[in-house]
Amino acid sequence: MPYHRRSDNQIQKGDLVYYGPSPEYYGIGEVVDTEDSFCLVDFRGTGLLGIHKDVFASRYIIPIHELNLEHLLKSV
Repeated sequence: MPYHRRSDNQIQKGDLVYYGPSPEYYGIGEVVDTEDSFCLVDFRGTGLLGIHKDVFASRYIIPIHELNLEHLLKSV
């Protein structure tokens, strides 16, 4: 079953997220606003497509949790 059919993401303002199965195209973005089942994400041009802001159904947005990035974070 596709991810968007089984997803139940609790997206909140300020969350870091990516879109769909190929995050390299949109990049990593921050949720700027949410309305019902949609959210506005600011990607700041971080992906290959250079997109800054776009609106998505929340079920297509995948949150980036600190645990998922632990191997990428520098220890301070």
